[in-house]
Amino acid sequence: MADMFEQGNIPLTPSNTKKAADNYAAEDIEVLEGLEPVRRRPGMYIGGTDDTAYHHLASEIIDNSMDEAVAGHATLIEVSLENAHTLMVRDNGRGIPTDAHPRFPEKSALEVIFTTLHAGGKFSGKSYATSGGLHGVGSSVVNALSSLLEVEVYRSRKGYRQTFSRGLPTSTLESTKPAIKRGTMVRFTPDSEIFGSLSFTPARLYRQCQVKAALFRGVTIQWSCAPELLTGDNAPPAQATISYPNGLEDALKADLGQEPALLTPLWAGDAELPTAADGQPGGRVEWAVAFLDQGTSGLVSYCNTIPTPQGGTHENGLRAALVKGFRSWGDQRKIRRANAITAEDVLGTINARLSVFIRNPQFQGQTKDRLTTQEASRLVEGALRDRIDHWLGGNPQQADALVSYIVERAEERLRRREARETTRKTATRRLRLPGKLTDCSRSNAHETEIFLVEGESAGGSARQARDRETQAVLPLRGKILNVASATQDKLRANAELRDLIEALGCGFGKTLDLSKLRYGRIIIMTDADVDGAHIASLLMTFFYREMPDLVRQGHLYLAQPPLYRLTHGSKTVYAMDDLDRDRRLKADFKPNAKVEISRFKGLGEMPVSDLKETTMSPDRRTLLRVTVPAEDNLLTRNRIESLMGRKPELRFQFIQEQARSVDLLDI
Repeated sequence: MADMFEQGNIPLTPSNTKKAADNYAAEDIEVLEGLEPVRRRPGMYIGGTDDTAYHHLASEIIDNSMDEAVAGHATLIEVSLENAHTLMVRDNGRGIPTDAHPRFPEKSALEVIFTTLHAGGKFSGKSYATSGGLHGVGSSVVNALSSLLEVEVYRSRKGYRQTFSRGLPTSTLESTKPAIKRGTMVRFTPDSEIFGSLSFTPARLYRQCQVKAALFRGVTIQWSCAPELLTGDNAPPAQATISYPNGLEDALKADLGQEPALLTPLWAGDAELPTAADGQPGGRVEWAVAFLDQGTSGLVSYCNTIPTPQGGTHENGLRAALVKGFRSWGDQRKIRRANAITAEDVLGTINARLSVFIRNPQFQGQTKDRLTTQEASRLVEGALRDRIDHWLGGNPQQADALVSYIVERAEERLRRREARETTRKTATRRLRLPGKLTDCSRSNAHETEIFLVEGESAGGSARQARDRETQAVLPLRGKILNVASATQDKLRANAELRDLIEALGCGFGKTLDLSKLRYGRIIIMTDADVDGAHIASLLMTFFYREMPDLVRQGHLYLAQPPLYRLTHGSKTVYAMDDLDRDRRLKADFKPNAKVEISRFKGLGEMPVSDLKETTMSPDRRTLLRVTVPAEDNLLTRNRIESLMGRKPELRFQFIQEQARSVDLLDI
């Protein structure tokens, strides 16, 4: 065993022993100096040599100017794409120091920064309280991977210039003409030996500038691009001034466009983080959160203006604040099952932006895709926790509806989990249609319709009056469950709703798939009285809450059966209600005619011929399509919650507010 260990577990032969001795010696150990490691292994510093890494070089230089702005020394940054491979970034900050460096007296500080790894002014915290460039490799890495890099600096009314190529200076630091302006200009061209034929994408750089401007509302970015590069539908403007006075809130509104939000305005703000133990400022957090009924959800975060696409501890703090805030509000307002809310339920509802500025942040890797500073989670949660409570308390009615909506998502998540578990336990599944469904013979959903009728008696009449080829009938027993005030467990256990869901065949909630809908029109057909209107309201509430896309796409209708039949001799007309009856008597009959007036007590007692002629025949009937307002915002949800929800006091309040609009009660 000892021999095998010493020989590396490889049998020694004269041939391989000679190769080992000849091919591996002290001179084989390389020591890479200066910026040569960056050129040999660029992936260790910028993640690779692909298009993302190519544009990461631009981010490193822009971030340096942004650090000057965040530190309060710059207000303007110019970003100019001069050609497909050359970018210029200029700021009006303090300018990079140009005097001799104490440790390398033969070099200026500027040359040290651009030619030495881990050299910069952001380690001690004296020059920058918070910054994006933290490892002292940004400028030097860009220099190492550029075939040409030019730097101009203006300080104390003096100008300086130096050029570099592939990490090495190609000129000494030269004085230029005196100037009143101040700041730093960097112009660079990524090296084609490293990146091949890659080039800058104007739209991508312009988007980077928009993001940076939104992250610090005190900065203006002046964008320009060579006109010949602006091709395609997504091309940015040739010149633009980018500024967001309200920071992330303005940026999120611009990104959302016309996407419908559950709440307006957005929940947005900023706050100072607690002072550190050494008395230094703790930093700042800014946020903007939109709650969406539909559209793209997501959370985009930044630390010290650096994008963190993989999230991190600052995002954990926001999620914790939101979840605890919604749970607390639900407990306070006695919203059932609010304690079931998780971060998954909340994140599926929001489109949000989060930005933190903290001292000495720790990232996962040089590309800084993920923030790992443990303290950030506690700081962000502490800063946002009270503020979300105040925001919810500012509009209790909206807050109730929002938390109820998120609870629905939580219940749907639990239902999906239960369905998955059931699926695993069930070896086979088969389509089951409810026994009381009288189906039609045609199978094309676009050509068929189903009538949901009130009771078996009405169902019998509807079966006789229907077109057997295209019209199906499903009788429902009395008033169905009010899903706005019932639990999901009760919904799944309700036989009438279970039959309805099975008859339609498209699922419900998050499992809704309208491509499986078995009928093109779903027609609610109830008696023309108060009870019928109540049943129709319960059904519409079910469809809005559990199958909203079915309603939005225009599949739901209300039949309009008449309440009266007016007959004189061979003439028969129908009236929808009392006012229509009186109008018909005057308009369709002579004043002294003895008109026989029959009041239909219900669909079940209406003659089949009358039901077919007035309500079911496509040639003569009247249907009302149920629609949702185009904006479909929280107003609709609030109204349903008030009239159909769990809180009777909201219905009482509605009656009080609307009582004056009632002119006559026909009792």
